[in-house]
Amino acid sequence: MKVVIVLNTVWNVVNFREGLVRALVAAGHDTLVVAPPDGYVARLVQLGCRYVPLNMDNQGTHFVRDLLMVLRLIKLFMRERPDIFLGYTVKPNVYGSLAANLVGVPVVNNVAGLGSVFIDNNFLTLLVRLLYRVAFSRSKKVFFQNKEDRQLFIDGSLLSSGVTDSLPGSGVDLEKFYFQPAVSTGKSGKLRFLLIGRMLYDKGVAEFVEAARVLHKRWPEAECSLLGFVDLPSLSAISLSQINEWVAEGHIRYLGESDDVRCDIALADCIVLPSFYREGVPHSLLEAAAVGRPLITTDTVGCRDVVEEGKNGFLCKPHDAQDLAEKMERMLLLSEEERYAMALYGRKKMEREFDEKIVIEKYMEVIESINKEGLARRATRQ
Repeated sequence: MKVVIVLNTVWNVVNFREGLVRALVAAGHDTLVVAPPDGYVARLVQLGCRYVPLNMDNQGTHFVRDLLMVLRLIKLFMRERPDIFLGYTVKPNVYGSLAANLVGVPVVNNVAGLGSVFIDNNFLTLLVRLLYRVAFSRSKKVFFQNKEDRQLFIDGSLLSSGVTDSLPGSGVDLEKFYFQPAVSTGKSGKLRFLLIGRMLYDKGVAEFVEAARVLHKRWPEAECSLLGFVDLPSLSAISLSQINEWVAEGHIRYLGESDDVRCDIALADCIVLPSFYREGVPHSLLEAAAVGRPLITTDTVGCRDVVEEGKNGFLCKPHDAQDLAEKMERMLLLSEEERYAMALYGRKKMEREFDEKIVIEKYMEVIESINKEGLARRATRQ
């Protein structure tokens, strides 16, 4: 089959969909990835797929630019004549599905998180819900990365339950992210806390910085670090100058960006993500738990799917730096044996529930089902 995958960045494919792309190519499917070009194109084509660049206004809501994107995708689908379209992220899901429906290409969507627009209740929320309802109206399958987002679509009459299914986030490659016991220095109070993610206010970065200030009043040797992309094209973006101001205060370190976070996770004792963004399931938490790191994250949609309170980490209140600091201190006060037990539990949880192979298998089943439908239709016409 010819499979077309459309996303908002090549980086997204390389970091979150590599296993699926490899599996599609290995199964003999002609796999085409369509996304705006970035510095990860060379790594993408090494996976064995084809690549076509797409001009996309990732952050804007300009009607003309979005319409042009739909027209470009219609032209692409008419030229390529794919057997199936796989959509990820908001604009590819909505506009890619609309284009695929017009050309008659079967659609499979993946809703990785609904973002801040579904947290509010205003005109934009109503508009986005309408777009989702229309775009997904003919989808063969819509995967959700957490059960709460799936139920929201069903209860809101955006989708019938039979079209939907749940995935364990993007899954995690358990061989690449293998278990590594932490070399803990917690006895002296020098525990290493690390936040991995895009430097966005929605990710709770400012709350993490404030929690570090609070924690250092009693535990000055605790290390609090940030790792991730900065100066992003987003209304929630945190500037590098703001990061540098925080670093200058002496409570946090900024480790820059990384193409391979395994070493950074291995050097940390606890991974923190105080996000209040409506996440799918945060990939950084899955990777950290697979390596064997206790977690602290917010009791919010998507984030709480990864943490079982007291077993592989702690849940804190969103928008509450004081509560986050208390959870960080609670982690620091645990014995090395207690943190190691959390590490083991987290790894086992990833093996049971979040193995990337579960995600790939579900996609392969849907693709095979669509292939059989297509063969049956052709047989009927003959």
